[in-house]
Amino acid sequence: MQVILLEKVGNLGSLGDVVKVKDGFGRNFLIPQGKAKRATEANKAEFAARRVELEKQQAAILAAAQARGEKLAGFVVAIKQKAGVDGRLFGSVTNGDIAEALAALGHEVAKSLVRLPNGPLKTIGDHAVSVALHHDVVVDITVSVVAEA
Repeated sequence: MQVILLEKVGNLGSLGDVVKVKDGFGRNFLIPQGKAKRATEANKAEFAARRVELEKQQAAILAAAQARGEKLAGFVVAIKQKAGVDGRLFGSVTNGDIAEALAALGHEVAKSLVRLPNGPLKTIGDHAVSVALHHDVVVDITVSVVAEA
């Protein structure tokens, strides 16, 4: 299936690219989420007419993500968790826990945007975590896991 991308999609293309994708990916993900349209002649003509509007919209989204990224860059969030004497946690700190802690501090971040490179955090201490606010805006924060008294 060929689709026209209405926004930048990671590992696929950017706004306006006509790409060939598997039928299920296009039909079940890209089209329902408004990220793409089928590449018919009518849709190509409609996209050409709306291209400037869509580019402005994507630029505004990128600018908003960059502004949020500047506020969040270098941020340190502390999370208390029960731990043993050896520094290992009873359980783990997941991306959902980090998103909740950031929301409590006034930074609304969806848990799907928090990227844990080595999986859930299982020890106390400081851990580097990245938050992908946009395809082009990825900021690093520090998660400080402390033992609960």
